[in-house]
Amino acid sequence: MIKRLTVRNFAVVDALTLEPGPGLNALTGETGAGKPIVIEALGFALGARASGDWLRAGAQKLEVEAVFEQGERELVLRRELDAEGRTRAWIDGKASPVSALAALGDALVDFHGQHEHQTLLRPAAQLELLDAYGADDGPKNARIGVLRPQAEAAYRRYVELGRQLEALDLPEEERAKRLDLCRFQVEEIESASLKAGEEEALEAELPRLKNAEKLAQLATEAYGHLYEAEGSAQERLLKAERALVEMGRLDPAADEQAKSLAVARALVEEAARRAGEYRDKADMDPAELDRVLGRLDKIARLKKKHGAEPGKISEALERLKHELAWLEDASGRAAQVQQERERAEADLDRLCAALHKARMAAGARLSTAAAAELKGLGMPAARLSVSVELEEGAWGPSGADRVEFLIAANPGESLKPLKSVASGGELSRAMLALKTVLVKADRGPVLVFDEVDAGVGGAVARTVGERLAALGRGRQVLCVTHLAQVAGHAARHFHISKTVAGGRTRAQVETLEGEKRLQALAVMMGGRDASAASLRHARELLDACKEAVR
Repeated sequence: MIKRLTVRNFAVVDALTLEPGPGLNALTGETGAGKPIVIEALGFALGARASGDWLRAGAQKLEVEAVFEQGERELVLRRELDAEGRTRAWIDGKASPVSALAALGDALVDFHGQHEHQTLLRPAAQLELLDAYGADDGPKNARIGVLRPQAEAAYRRYVELGRQLEALDLPEEERAKRLDLCRFQVEEIESASLKAGEEEALEAELPRLKNAEKLAQLATEAYGHLYEAEGSAQERLLKAERALVEMGRLDPAADEQAKSLAVARALVEEAARRAGEYRDKADMDPAELDRVLGRLDKIARLKKKHGAEPGKISEALERLKHELAWLEDASGRAAQVQQERERAEADLDRLCAALHKARMAAGARLSTAAAAELKGLGMPAARLSVSVELEEGAWGPSGADRVEFLIAANPGESLKPLKSVASGGELSRAMLALKTVLVKADRGPVLVFDEVDAGVGGAVARTVGERLAALGRGRQVLCVTHLAQVAGHAARHFHISKTVAGGRTRAQVETLEGEKRLQALAVMMGGRDASAASLRHARELLDACKEAVR
């Protein structure tokens, strides 16, 4: 859910911080106070198209930061718009493309009441919601939740067999060329006889071969200092050891020192022996150097052609062998694959038909349930229909249906796509009706409603409030409203107002509680000032709302 929304230099907003809580959050205020700005600012933070008119006069840039709470961590989204019309975006402090914000926005927040960011307006999303709504209805083997995964698996199989057929359906000349290439590449890899760890061993050997002369010189020098030259380490240690042995004859305490020197002298002699052996073997061998360089070059070329790692070369070899066998028996395999594809097509067609039937039944139930909700929301004559059209042969991972939600808001009107509804209030109420019906299927974390109560009042307004509060159970709902009957159902009530100071208009937000909330509700119900009667009605409204929410 949204933990905090911070807005700076956005239209009449100088600086504003909103901290909505779980459940229903109501945003109220006088007309022109800036309620929609909060929604626009949130949309901007989630990747919506920016408008240069949003930048507050005299400011260099506007900033919006939205902090989301996700379990035990926070997700911080920030976006700026400068005076040149350029925007920049960050996700958790890291610069990100606006498209990344938009992708997150689609997953985090569902906006209703505006024609942007509305998941439910997209046919693909409508299909997903219908499937989720009817997933577990009907006999087990005829349920959408069972049929859809089967249809998807059948589609994947059908597509894969089609790819295999295309690979086999090659002109004879092209197949011959491909055969020659495969044979050449198989022979090339096999003749290389690559061994595990060979490249690493060769790379370790290369410096020694390149520097053989220098290494022999250094080994000779070390051997001389340790053993061969006059005054060598071995000679000096031997003299010191003899002196300590002589000391031991006079003082037994010196015996241990003599023994230690004997050990040291033995180690020096061993080091000298190894240096001598290295010197004798370190002769420069140009042929060996050429062999190692040539081998490394061959490995590098094979890596470049077949994969960046030696392990990928063996994978390429297996793939080439498989393709070679495939091409050598293309005609026989083609007939076999064609038969398999025909069976897969029949399976897919059968599953798509069964899925279509299940969706038609679920769509009818959804239409009836949504129409009942619309009546309670002040649209008694509204008709909502779920169109499920089977597009023959247009198979996909989700079947072959095109799903679209249709609505006729008023008597005498024909059914039209939900996205064609012109009235923001009607659209929002249609969305609210669908969300109420789909609440078990759609678990979007945050819902935002704007103009959901446009053109309603009285009992219908109270019903709208009840529906929004019900949606707030288990998720967060933000609603811009001008009706006390809706705001009274909110778990948290924010009031947005305007002030003028120094010739500048500023919007500010206040969390209303106790008497302040009563005063605001009374004004919303009774006019500009709160009277004793409107305060009494506001208190009765709050009590009724609390009772309804229980």
